[in-house]
Amino acid sequence: MIYRFTLISDESDDFVREIQIDPDATFYDFHKAILQSVDYKDNQMTSFFICDEGWEKEKEITLEEMNDDPEVDSWIMKDTVLSDLIEDEHQKLIYVFDYMTERSFFIELTEIVTGKQIKGAKCTRSEGEPPAQEVNFEEYENKLSANLDLDENFYGDQDYDMEDLDSEGFEGLGEMSNPYDDDRY
Repeated sequence: MIYRFTLISDESDDFVREIQIDPDATFYDFHKAILQSVDYKDNQMTSFFICDEGWEKEKEITLEEMNDDPEVDSWIMKDTVLSDLIEDEHQKLIYVFDYMTERSFFIELTEIVTGKQIKGAKCTRSEGEPPAQEVNFEEYENKLSANLDLDENFYGDQDYDMEDLDSEGFEGLGEMSNPYDDDRY
C-alpha cells in the first residue's frame, strides 16, 4: 500500500509537492521527505496536526516530546506510524515548519494506492518554489506595517460624538437604561 500526499502553501500559489510514502513509515520519515522535497534545513521545531474536514487542528504530532503529563496523549514523530493516525483518503494535515510565525503546509492524503509497495518516501511531483523556510523579521514587520493605516484615526473617527448615538436602540430593555445617558459621556 502507498499513501500519496499533496502539499500546498498559502504563501505560494504555484507551489505543489506530491509525496508517496509507505503507510508503515513514521511521521519523522514523512517530515524528512517534506524537508528534502523543499530543500529546507532540519534545524527548526516542527509539528504535524491531524485536522478535521474544515482544517481545524485535532491531534498534534511533535518532533520532540513536549508534554510530560502521563495523563495526556502525546505523539512523537519518531514513534508514531502514519497508519496509526491516518486511515482515510482525503485526511487533512497541517505541517507547521515555522513556529515563530505559524507558517505551514496544508497536506491532504489524495490517494491510497493498494497492491503496490514503496520503500521509504519519494517526491513524485514538484512544482513551483516553496516559501522561504525562515522569515526575515525586519521584512515581515515592514510588510505588516505597510498594510496597516496607523494614522490618528486608527481607533475610529476623531470627530465621533456620543450624542450622535441613537437612543432608540435601547428601548424595551426594561429596567436597563441607556448606558450612554451617564454624565461620563
